[in-house]
Amino acid sequence: MENIGKFIIIVGLFIILVGVIFVVSDRIGLHLFRLPGDIVFRKGNTTVYFPIVTAIVLSLLISFVLWLFRR
Repeated sequence: MENIGKFIIIVGLFIILVGVIFVVSDRIGLHLFRLPGDIVFRKGNTTVYFPIVTAIVLSLLISFVLWLFRR
């Protein structure tokens, strides 16, 4: 049970860190998840956003982090 508790604490700290990054980046005008290759359709008042490249980059990053934890 001790390992589960540590894991939950680490996940919680990670979620807090991601939240802080989103808030700070929005305030300074930095758009983290609008990479070249992402598809955006705008027509009138409607915007549809397909973050293809962002999804690939996040998938690689998460895979790498999980690979590090397994070692």
